[in-house]
Amino acid sequence: MGKIRIDEEFCKGCMLCVNFCPQKLIQVSNHVSKKGYHPAEFSDPQSKCSGCTLCALVCPDAAITVYKERKTDVVKK
Repeated sequence: MGKIRIDEEFCKGCMLCVNFCPQKLIQVSNHVSKKGYHPAEFSDPQSKCSGCTLCALVCPDAAITVYKERKTDVVKK
């Protein structure tokens, strides 16, 4: 399971991440940032994000950080 954070200070709303997200979990926001752009926003209410990092790789401004949950091994006694 993955999760992303989009830094509004750097996002210019270019929509590359929107177009590349295979799960379509990123949209352009309706609000305007301090710099006058409509930044991208992440919405994943059903936890579909796999943490594939495509959004971060295509972001020209390095405004996206991807977090991926690690699976831990459970030791049975």
